[in-house]
Amino acid sequence: MKIKILLVEDDVNLGLVISDQLNSDGYAVTLCCDGVEALQRFNQETYHLCICDVMMPKKDGFTLAKDIRQLNAEIPILFLSAKSMTEDKVAGFNAGGDDYLTKPFSVEELHLRVKALLKRVNLKVEQPEEKIISMGCFTFDVENYTLKSQTELKSLTKKEAQILKILYKFKNQVIPREVILNAVWGQDDYFVGRSLDVFITKLRKYLKEEPKIHISNVHAVGFKFEIQE
Repeated sequence: MKIKILLVEDDVNLGLVISDQLNSDGYAVTLCCDGVEALQRFNQETYHLCICDVMMPKKDGFTLAKDIRQLNAEIPILFLSAKSMTEDKVAGFNAGGDDYLTKPFSVEELHLRVKALLKRVNLKVEQPEEKIISMGCFTFDVENYTLKSQTELKSLTKKEAQILKILYKFKNQVIPREVILNAVWGQDDYFVGRSLDVFITKLRKYLKEEPKIHISNVHAVGFKFEIQE
């Protein structure tokens, strides 16, 4: 399995150049043009490195990095920016970045920075993300959006499956609403918040057959997916 890189760059031409170079270096690259799309893709797939432009529409690179850090504290994040002031770099590191590359940069420098960042983490490329999850009497097929029990096979919508996947990932922990909203919808405004409540209600209904599973509201914070092992 190839090392997978999420590249977020709103300059389409530059994004294609960087993507082509990383592909030629042997990496599998997903190119996104804004932070909202990137966060949604991050939630849908497993990546080993994120490369993020700082100035982007819809969601800037620093905000994107903070959202990614709520989902994954370990993945390396490399910022790309035309801003070279010290305070800009400090802001990048405070947002959760691991390295900061100032534009314009050489292909060789990018190659070395990527290589160095990947060395810092213990990559388990051979072990793909779990696709079939057992939760009590249910079997959750992450890729095919199905929830199976002894009595029923339920087809989930894409968003239902994404939300359940996140809840299970943070099982027996309190997960803030905004983490789910940003990961699934790419934003956390009032209207998508109401949609999330509807999806949570549906998931509770689907899972009611298993008394060991409970999705509770944590007032003013978010939710807790509790499952007795």
